[in-house]
Amino acid sequence: MSLLVVGATGTLGRQVVRRALDEGLPVRCLVRNFQKAGFLREWGAELVRGDLTKPATLVPALEDITQIIDAATTRANDAQRIRQVDWLGKVALIQAAERHGIQKFVFFSILGAEHFPQVPLMEIKYCIEKFLQQTSLDFTILRPAGFMQGLIGQYAIPILEGQSIWLTGEGCPLAYANTQDIARFAVKALTLPAASRQTFAIAGPKAYSPSEIVRQCERFSGKTARTANMPLGLFRFVRKMALAFEWGYGVSERMAFVEVLAGDRPLTADMAETHRVFGIDPDSLTTLESFLQEYYGFILRRLKELNYKEPKIKTPF
Repeated sequence: MSLLVVGATGTLGRQVVRRALDEGLPVRCLVRNFQKAGFLREWGAELVRGDLTKPATLVPALEDITQIIDAATTRANDAQRIRQVDWLGKVALIQAAERHGIQKFVFFSILGAEHFPQVPLMEIKYCIEKFLQQTSLDFTILRPAGFMQGLIGQYAIPILEGQSIWLTGEGCPLAYANTQDIARFAVKALTLPAASRQTFAIAGPKAYSPSEIVRQCERFSGKTARTANMPLGLFRFVRKMALAFEWGYGVSERMAFVEVLAGDRPLTADMAETHRVFGIDPDSLTTLESFLQEYYGFILRRLKELNYKEPKIKTPF
């Protein structure tokens, strides 16, 4: 059994690679830039150059491969790139996998993607789900609600640096999951007969609204967050205005995704059946509190060390 990981340098993909290697699997990573992916080779993975937007490069990458975990995802603010990678590129990858007789294909979608056709990335993710279901591949579709790691740049760092956090009302609760936990489900799906041609939601232990996340960050950072509220109606107006300008397309795409978080549809799921099928103890999953506590504990220690080591400069004043 040999595994190809697509999107291996990303937030989720690198955790998939690490988990697979830890379990003794031979791992090959499809990458565009060997230099940026050097850490994967140091971990023990094989690197092969390839690009989803160049289907011809996929053929040599699939040589001797029996399984694929596709963790590649384009940033939500680039509509053209989303179409090139997440639609045309994924279709090419799936078709190549089918031609090569790949025994297992694990695909990451997004929880609730079918409910948000106005968000290009979510619409295309759902279309790929449907495309996979029409193939002869043995696939497993995993639908994470969101990554805890994404909260670092969105909330944790800005609060620590005293920057403003923009909120649109209370916002929808979202059950963020640690990418390390998501990787466990992905690697387990490779050898799980009960996951064959099935779709599973992957949600964290508890759903949190944006304001609840802010409070948790305040708790563990010891800082008071600076928040500003933008009415959802104004938010939608600004997004429509951005569409009037070519430079605004990317802005509008990103705002469309933010609007999902500002809505009233909770992005969470009952994980009881998923835990039963995968045999993963729900108590072993990372909680948001423990994730933020570990992050702030580490970063605050580092800041303290840096301040301690910083030499004092005498001034003439």
